[in-house]
Amino acid sequence: MTKSTNKSNKLLFQPSFLLKNRHIQTLYASFFRKEIPLNYHIEEFTLSDGDFLDIYYTKELLPQDTQAIAVIFHGLAGSYKSPYVQGLSWELQKHGIAPVVMHYRSTSGRDNRFPQTYHSGKTDDALEFLHNIKKHYPDKKLFCVGYSLGANMLLKLLGELKEKSFIDAAAAVSAPMDLALCADVMNRGFARIYQEHLLKELRSSLEKKYEKHDMQKLIGIKKEDIKKLKSFWEFDEVYTAKINGFASAKDYYEKCSAKNFVDKIATPTLLLHAKDDPFMSPAVIPTQEEVSSSVEREVYEHGGHVGFISGKLTQPLYWLDKRITEYLLNSLSYNQLQKHS
Repeated sequence: MTKSTNKSNKLLFQPSFLLKNRHIQTLYASFFRKEIPLNYHIEEFTLSDGDFLDIYYTKELLPQDTQAIAVIFHGLAGSYKSPYVQGLSWELQKHGIAPVVMHYRSTSGRDNRFPQTYHSGKTDDALEFLHNIKKHYPDKKLFCVGYSLGANMLLKLLGELKEKSFIDAAAAVSAPMDLALCADVMNRGFARIYQEHLLKELRSSLEKKYEKHDMQKLIGIKKEDIKKLKSFWEFDEVYTAKINGFASAKDYYEKCSAKNFVDKIATPTLLLHAKDDPFMSPAVIPTQEEVSSSVEREVYEHGGHVGFISGKLTQPLYWLDKRITEYLLNSLSYNQLQKHS
């Protein structure tokens, strides 16, 4: 690990030799991690503009049955099915923290009502839901955890809130904090395979919009031409930027990159990142001088993108789940922990 601030100096990431490859780290959980059997209570949260979000609570530990809640923000094309979401949810509830998965518009399997869906800097939906959680459970500790796109969005939100934040602690994993740079990296070499996998999901979601909305009029492209969008730059230029009121993809990236907000964060926040993340370059990682004193950086040489798998190749340990839970537990008082021991 680099000489970043590590206030707890506890559960550090140490991969074995065979798990140091960044692509193995990135892909291992997706292909080999067993699905965790979680039972969900699902609620539809109506937004102020008339659209909705699908919220997944684990029946094993609902918010009313604990003293702490952790809202999880998944990555691009993710959902409650994502292995990292399942793993963290399982670990959190074992330690008395109720996990809550907030799906962005259209990511739960149900298409949202409007032409717009979500993007890396769309913080208003998350803020509206978090206010609702705090309203219903004012006496609970409120935590937030974001992965990849969700981590960028969360960091931006915390930076926007500054000292007005009502979130008790947060963790952000593998955040693409410089969106333009990440879009460039994803359009080169082996990373283009990852890009195409993610774009396939985005293109499919956009095609469905044409069944309910006059998308050609809204974004100026025919449905059959969506398949020609081969990079994030192209997709965000044609759809994301235009439908969300940005002047261009460049404008969207500049205004929504979390690196521009991390120096304003007042919430205790754990920033986890790997230098070998294949979705981006180390240049996206802010220095200690570029983040506020509330941000605890843990930057590792290895870990891939939302990977951080330790143990053996045949007996993997999913370090992220334990490190994030450890960080959040450390923000709780001894008495709160005793009630769930």
